[in-house]
Amino acid sequence: MKNIQLLGLILVVAGSFFPLVHVPVIGNWNYWKLDHFLAIACWILAAGSLFGIANNKVAVTKIFAILLIVLFVFTLFAVKLQASEYFSFMPFKSWQDKLAGIVKLKWGWIIEFLGAFIILFARNRK
Repeated sequence: MKNIQLLGLILVVAGSFFPLVHVPVIGNWNYWKLDHFLAIACWILAAGSLFGIANNKVAVTKIFAILLIVLFVFTLFAVKLQASEYFSFMPFKSWQDKLAGIVKLKWGWIIEFLGAFIILFARNRK
């Protein structure tokens, strides 16, 4: 259980440096370029998960894994909302939606969610 959960933890921490969002002309953004506070929150929750893994506290580990998943979902919604709000100066709603659609999610989210789900669903074999 520990080794698999530690692998999930490594995926979560490494995933914060992988491209999460692609903004045309600007390039790819990771958690640190999206928002420093969200990146710090991700690492604090990962540290809490590491504490639970190191001390064999299954409940603590699962709570922090769930909090990581909630943080990732919140960040996804915030990115989409911010992209649509950024183009709110456009006169037509269809133009706003079209321009907001050019901000694309990248493959780093798969790594983030995979790591959090590995931490959450790893079984304890005794």
